[in-house]
Amino acid sequence: MSLTSADIARIANLARLELKPAESERMLTQINGFFTLVEKMRAVDTTGIEPLAHPVATLQDIALRLRPDRVTEPNQREANQRNAPALEHGLFLVPKVIE
Repeated sequence: MSLTSADIARIANLARLELKPAESERMLTQINGFFTLVEKMRAVDTTGIEPLAHPVATLQDIALRLRPDRVTEPNQREANQRNAPALEHGLFLVPKVIE
């Protein structure tokens, strides 16, 4: 996949960026370089290779230290919402913002 100058101009417009011609050319080169790298990585045959949980696992066996998933804080919803200007059904109400 390769981008053109028109693609860069469209992306810059969508991102509300104003690029000078030199910056646009530099972006085109960098992004196309990134796509070239991705294509090289996709070309590598990885069939039969197990994904790693951690990069160090290639050097030594490691055990991930995971903590148990349990509640450690008490429910303080009412205390946290006490100073809220507006609530409804236990939820904060905020002003509607539409551009």
